Amino acid sequence: ALAVKGAMGQILLWVSFLEVFGTLALLDTLDGKRAPGDFKFDPLNFSKNPDTAKRYALAEIKNGRLAMMGIGGMVHGYFITGKGPIELLTSK
Repeated sequence: ALAVKGAMGQILLWVSFLEVFGTLALLDTLDGKRAPGDFKFDPLNFSKNPDTAKRYALAEIKNGRLAMMGIGGMVHGYFITGKGPIELLTSK
């Protein structure tokens, strides 16, 4: 039903778009032209001070690791109970 309405086509289009730019960023990283995760997006100039930039980079890595652990916990909780996190919170 979703393919008939075109929603899946749109999802495929946008995911493909993101994959292309991710691949370009990966190739730049492998060539040594940029650091991993550095997309040069800093509208508030947080990276002006190198010490602050290092602190924020470390905080971002830690935040990403915690997020991965949280998602892993939700997935494993689903495998064990057969219910997602919202179902577990709303069930009595």
